Amino acid sequence: MPTYEYECSKCKNRFDVFQKMTDKPNAKCPKCGAKGDRLISHGSGVIFKGSGFYETDYKKKKGDKKAPPSCPNSDKCKGCSAG
Repeated sequence: MPTYEYECSKCKNRFDVFQKMTDKPNAKCPKCGAKGDRLISHGSGVIFKGSGFYETDYKKKKGDKKAPPSCPNSDKCKGCSAG
């Protein structure tokens, strides 16, 4: 559920309310009980959780190309893809 910011029409107290998007914008001030007006805000930014969305998961570092494994028996091996 989204969080909406309200401002009391009487005491100007600002407070947050968790509401469904389909709920009507009506909330009472927790301090004085008067009607609160929903504020238009800039919204919240995107929050990435985890080990590092871009830096560790997708970005390739220079020189990260791994060399194919070398065959320890390359002088004896003739059909091996590693040799």
